[in-house]
Amino acid sequence: MKNTLLILLLAITIATNLMSQNDFSDVTITTEQVTDNIYMLQGAGGNIAILTGEDGTLMVDDQFAPLSEKIMAAIKDISDNSVHYLLNTHWHGDHTGGNENFANAGATIIAHDNVRKRLSTENVRPFGRTTPASPEAAWPQLTFNDEMHIHYNNENIHLIHNHNAHTDGDAFVYFSDSNVLHMGDCFFKDRFPFIDRDMGGSPDGYIKAVSQAILITDTDTKIIPGHGALASKEDLLNYYNMLITMRDRVKKSINDGQSMEEALAANLTEGYESWGTGFINDEAIVKVLYGAYKE
Repeated sequence: MKNTLLILLLAITIATNLMSQNDFSDVTITTEQVTDNIYMLQGAGGNIAILTGEDGTLMVDDQFAPLSEKIMAAIKDISDNSVHYLLNTHWHGDHTGGNENFANAGATIIAHDNVRKRLSTENVRPFGRTTPASPEAAWPQLTFNDEMHIHYNNENIHLIHNHNAHTDGDAFVYFSDSNVLHMGDCFFKDRFPFIDRDMGGSPDGYIKAVSQAILITDTDTKIIPGHGALASKEDLLNYYNMLITMRDRVKKSINDGQSMEEALAANLTEGYESWGTGFINDEAIVKVLYGAYKE
């Protein structure tokens, strides 16, 4: 019964979010300059990074398909070149929905092995919902396992796989010369995370990924989260502390013999009330963590 309630909650949450994204006519793509040649684009869905230079344009993630023309227009404002390389931080549609459009415009897509696997097959989602395979043009042409290095626009770019964190195909994109890190959905700034357990994600893997990002970064690092505003290492440390606190509170609740209903009534998100205003609310984060650690 508890697992059924958890699955139902996630299905309703995901379905509601997708329904809200059906109409993109009012979405505006905003551009924020991060360094001399790196920009962050925001619209609807995951944050985008753009690297410009003499070699061409490199892009990280691409939001939803109906936004591709608006995103291309925003890129033209900062670069004369179309997208040469497109990197996916993971497979979810709010980060890869534009893959086909950008591939048809000439981009080469790069991602972790499991991103290609997920995009090329039908995936069974919570409560029996399925996500059909994407068109072949949307699949990554170049894939990697643990890490990959790209040398482009005088920038050393490191793609680093995070095992079983947000999903089973997450990758950080670290622009080491510019000290800019795109974390994909391993970082929701000032919000509770979505840990997609059905697609290989896990709380412990997620925490490990964030701890790895802490080791990579310093006080000068600009961090692009999957969702939320441009961030700093201090923001990332606050996020890590939240994850550890929530993990420990839920584990204690389980060890004390509390049922999920009792855990939900125990105000385990105390001090983090504002973090539940995004995709995952207070109830959802407790249910996800409880379900994971109870098992």
